[in-house]
Amino acid sequence: MFARAFFSTLFVAILAVGCASNKPKNDADALANGADGTNNGLALELNGDSDSNTAGGLQTVYFAFDSSTLGESTKSALAANAEFLTANAAVDVQVEGHADERGGRQYNLALGERRAKAVRDYLVANGVASKRISIISYGKEKPMAEGHDESAWSKNRRANFVITAK
Repeated sequence: MFARAFFSTLFVAILAVGCASNKPKNDADALANGADGTNNGLALELNGDSDSNTAGGLQTVYFAFDSSTLGESTKSALAANAEFLTANAAVDVQVEGHADERGGRQYNLALGERRAKAVRDYLVANGVASKRISIISYGKEKPMAEGHDESAWSKNRRANFVITAK
């Protein structure tokens, strides 16, 4: 009698395990892991960033000298970023505002903050929940390119994205 009950229980357990689904626990997990192709094979890492291409499909955006105004190419990249974030509802980001080396430390921190806010505001206006986006300014403290010419400066006037949750 004991053996029969034991094997019946074992059979039910094996059947349950064998029928378990291999699909992700929820749609957000599937999207964040690129199951729908939104990442196009790009890495989406916690603390990954758009500067190093480890933030899924998110793109770093660039600004003109001494400006936090979103240009047309910046808006185009941000529209794609908003689409990515909308499709990947489990992904939260931090927008980091940066400036080139010209100007004082405090001025560049304020400019980086204005850039990060402009990016956040654009994403929110395009359907991304504001609670998913934090901002920080690094001013001129974390340059992307070293150098003292327009080629380097143009790469440093940016807002990049860091994955804070996925």
